[in-house]
Amino acid sequence: MADPVVRFSGVHKSFGPAVVLREVDLVLPAGQFLGLAGLNGAGKTTLIKCMLDFCALDRGEVQVHGISSLRPEARARLAFLPERFIPPYFLTGREFVHTMLRLAHREFDDRCVREMFRDLDLDALALDKPVRSYSKGMTQKLGLAACFLSERDLYVLDEPMSGLDPSARARVKAILARLHGEGRTLLLTSHSLADIEEICDHMLILHQGTFVFSGAPASLRGRYGGQSLENAFLQCIGTP
Repeated sequence: MADPVVRFSGVHKSFGPAVVLREVDLVLPAGQFLGLAGLNGAGKTTLIKCMLDFCALDRGEVQVHGISSLRPEARARLAFLPERFIPPYFLTGREFVHTMLRLAHREFDDRCVREMFRDLDLDALALDKPVRSYSKGMTQKLGLAACFLSERDLYVLDEPMSGLDPSARARVKAILARLHGEGRTLLLTSHSLADIEEICDHMLILHQGTFVFSGAPASLRGRYGGQSLENAFLQCIGTP
């Protein structure tokens, strides 16, 4: 059996007296689209930060593609979009994408970039406009475009639908479906359980520092007999 793309082993993380992650174990196999759900403050973003070595672990280990997350090369085959994506205000869209592709050791292909902008319903004229003039939705599409153009094996997207209208959300889902068909791997956080159910084939619910559910989104509803995924989620975390 192939090694997992991501492995958490006994990861514990506290901020002062507040325990955010409690001896977390996680395995993300190649080709899986994994959705991470939880209440605000549950630790979803902290989990991603631990994986990307943005914050130190209290104990435990994270490996990405079999490499310790403490080593820069662990991040060589992934693309990451943070929850609060703020590109440098002084760059144009073209300059930003060019810089991101250069960091990813990929060539800037104007045709491919324009096609990606079209797929995300982002006007190609935005390429030559400063990103400080972008709306929230345009900025989010720019970040997604840079991620997808990097053509990585693993995509780590923290609330990627933030600021997107229904049309743009549908376009992002179409791109993700294509990537799924190509065998890419996804770690997605979202407050929208409907998005997780539509995009992901597996989900985890993080609550009070531990995973309280692991399985297919549909099985969450089946286990708790909820009429909606939201009701099943609330029953799972013990909220009436």
